[in-house]
Order: sequence, then C-alpha cells, then structure tokens
Amino acid sequence: MRYRPVARAASEPRAGFMRGPVSGRPAAERFSVSIESNSKPRLARVVAFSGSAKRPSRTRILVEAVGAELGRLRRIDLTVCDLIDFGPGLGATRRDDLSPPAAQLIEMIEGADALIVGTPVYQGGYAGLFKHVFDFVDPARMAGKPVALTATGGGLRHALVVEHGLRPLFGFFAAHVAPTSVYAGSDDLVDGRVVDATVAARIGAAAAELAALIDVTRTSEARASA
Repeated sequence: MRYRPVARAASEPRAGFMRGPVSGRPAAERFSVSIESNSKPRLARVVAFSGSAKRPSRTRILVEAVGAELGRLRRIDLTVCDLIDFGPGLGATRRDDLSPPAAQLIEMIEGADALIVGTPVYQGGYAGLFKHVFDFVDPARMAGKPVALTATGGGLRHALVVEHGLRPLFGFFAAHVAPTSVYAGSDDLVDGRVVDATVAARIGAAAAELAALIDVTRTSEARASA
C-alpha cells in the first residue's frame, strides 16, 4: 500500500477529504490510498466517514483502523473523510443549498462501493451532524451497499448505541451491514493506536465481513449486467 497525491483542480477547495490514514491534522490535500494493481475489475471505492467534530479524533482512528485492515485483506481505493472539514458547509436544510464541498461529500458517500462509518456517542446517541449528513443521502443509492459500523465513547455504557442507533439507521437504508460492529472507549485507543485486544479482534472481524460483502455485491452486479 502506498500513498500518492492526487492533482487538485484550481477551483477545488483545499479543505475537505484526506485520502489515507493521517490522523490529527487538517485535511488540506487529497491523497489516493490504494494497493495498486493493473488487474480488472477496478478497485472497490471505499469511503471511511468519521462523524466527529473534533481533531484529533478517536473516531477517525477507528475508521482508519478498519480501512487499513480491509486494505490488507483486499485491494481497495480508500478515501477517509472528516466531518469537521464539512461542518459549516453542511448547515443547510435542503441538499440544493449545500456548499460545493459538502455536496461532494454526499456524492462520495452515494458513489462508494462500500462505507466504513464512525460516530462519537453524545448523551447516549450518535452525533447529530453525523445523522444530518445521511439525511441528505438518497436512500436508493444506499440500498445493498456494504457498510461497517463503528463508534467511540467515554465508556462501556455507550457501547449499545451501535446496535440500538446505527444499525437501525442503516437498516432503514437497506444497506448490507457487516454483522460485527466496533465500539471503542477512551481507554481502548491510546496515542493514535488501538491497544485493546478485543477491539482489535472486532476490527479484524468487521473488515473481513465487509470484504466478503463487497465481493458478493460486486459478483451480483457483474451477473446482473452480463
């Protein structure tokens, strides 16, 4: 796996997405993160979305960890997006009123072959702006999309938010959600690393399940278009 900068158009805003697991700094450039191959079909486009309004962010560390493990299992084109870089532009009630970078975030989510989503837990629920992003997403573009669910919180009492909040949300979208979700508390992530063995094992399981869902979905699409 290697990182290569992607040329940025003169009109393209600098703030936005980072391609690649680089935590704790503004997403001022775009990078391609993939295991390069000349084989066909094209690499699966995977968007890892961190719904945290803070930087550095434990939520980003967690979605990156799942993305890195997925990249170890199969070739992918991974893009990591931070909510904090789109927050002001997302302050709209209609999709037509979104800023260009915010609108592009929604389009990236809709156009991805698979998603890794993460949210911090506040007051027993997922972040409001995280949900606000998905309020703009076309449900038809989410149906059948492979998704891995992650969340971070202050302790174990927040762990069930993944099952009681995130899983129903993506069930509404009829997404293909990986059976294993990943929750990490404040003691499970230290200095940008996953230090808890159970969390690490769940990351591996979620990534393996997501890889399998991607393969099944792409096989089904290939058969349908044959």
